[in-house]
Amino acid sequence: MVELTEQNKEVPFKDICLSSDDIQTREISLADLRECLSKGWADFSARPLGSAPLIVLFYFLGAFIITLAAFGLDLSYFAFPIVAGCTLVGPIIAIGFFEISRQREQGLNTNWRSAFEFIHTSSFAPVLALSLIMAVLYVFWLYLAELIYFSLFSANPPASVAEFIGQLFTTRHGGALVAYGNFVGFLFAFAALSISVVAFPLALDKPVTSLTAISVSIRAVTSNMLVMIAWGVIVGALLLIGAAFFLIGLAVTLPVLGHATWHLYRKLVVR
Repeated sequence: MVELTEQNKEVPFKDICLSSDDIQTREISLADLRECLSKGWADFSARPLGSAPLIVLFYFLGAFIITLAAFGLDLSYFAFPIVAGCTLVGPIIAIGFFEISRQREQGLNTNWRSAFEFIHTSSFAPVLALSLIMAVLYVFWLYLAELIYFSLFSANPPASVAEFIGQLFTTRHGGALVAYGNFVGFLFAFAALSISVVAFPLALDKPVTSLTAISVSIRAVTSNMLVMIAWGVIVGALLLIGAAFFLIGLAVTLPVLGHATWHLYRKLVVR
């Protein structure tokens, strides 16, 4: 985080903001991804009982309750989009992990309260704006998922969860739903990765607007396209593993990925 001196404490935030041109990015390799994951695990191992349980519990309960509500309201077809789309808002929840890694990097003592001290700094406004953008992206994903479903099944909706699963894997419409849903889901996941992977850590670390943070994030991703696609696959695979048993595994995978993303930001952005 940029510290303000006595001379510039009264300078408006807009006057000290960095522009996209002020922030340089670099190219990275697959070996850097392994190093980031290793450092993410080290951060998690150092304080496994820090802020992780509270944040993950919120993530777990939120997704679990929404999924139960979907089944209770005969919206079983909506369960997978709801849970899968949580990856779109994952960066919002991971903010605390970014901050813990940042503080550990500076040799500071960390706890769950210190993870949210950014709320009282100039970083809060761009982080809030980025969070709203990701939330809108999540809602739009749910809208398109529902649109795809009704365009295929409106004439013959399944009467039960078992019938829906049967149609999903044994009918032409079910196959189309899997294909279209995964394709659209991939586009949303890649958009979310491009927008957020650098933007959230950058907003915590430097005086930038949300638009500048997004611009730098997209530039970093496009200049490392293959490596970042590999990172997206790693993130998706680890989240899928973490969610395999009622999302309990996210208690480990989510904080490790959060910490690793901070170190990935350090690799991508020149200090």
